[in-house]
Amino acid sequence: MSRLPILRTAALGTLLLLAGCGWLAPPPVVRGNHPEAEQLKELVPGTSTKQDVTSLLGSPTAHATFDDNTWLYIGERTQKRVGTVPAVLTQKVVIVTFNDAGVLQHIQTRDKANAMPVTVIARTTPSPGTEANFFQQLFGNIGRFVPVASSPGGGGGAPPPAQ
Repeated sequence: MSRLPILRTAALGTLLLLAGCGWLAPPPVVRGNHPEAEQLKELVPGTSTKQDVTSLLGSPTAHATFDDNTWLYIGERTQKRVGTVPAVLTQKVVIVTFNDAGVLQHIQTRDKANAMPVTVIARTTPSPGTEANFFQQLFGNIGRFVPVASSPGGGGGAPPPAQ
């Protein structure tokens, strides 16, 4: 009797079970503010004001660091992965710029393709004077704290009123 049909059936069953595991994956999580393209089309540069943008898109996620007339709507969709940080599925930043009178000048949209990689430096800032050996840590506080004399009522609480 040949084992080939049994192995094929077992492999097919295993593949079906693994494909079904995708249903157990958590749904994507939306974070931040995601203005839709239809909403952005309603904003007209040169006519729309800050009030119009706020009523349509809501308050911005952030303002530019040195320019209060640049609003940022930042959002991303992530999905949890087992044993690691969440995977970023999509990123979107909408940059809305106003003039000094509060009238919309232009709208820019950036996505994950426009992102720039950032390398994290693993250095630490040295802080001298914090190196203590075992015995300094063990005996360092002996004699540092003076017991407080008990108050005349014997039991703590609020201090007696000033006279």
